[in-house]
Amino acid sequence: MRYEIRVAGVMSDMTLREAFPELESFAMVNQTVLFGPVTDEAHLYGLLARFQSLGLRVVELRQLPE
Repeated sequence: MRYEIRVAGVMSDMTLREAFPELESFAMVNQTVLFGPVTDEAHLYGLLARFQSLGLRVVELRQLPE
């Protein structure tokens, strides 16, 4: 499965590399978009926990077509 996750605010390159090395990303106005493979439901919940622990607000989460 592949997912796209939109987060409020622009995340630093260091935070992206250290916290989400398995995802690709790009910045938009007032948002950071992360995308990539999510292996299973546990991985998805782990990603969401990482966002929460960093104080980041997920504004959209969607599964991408294969």
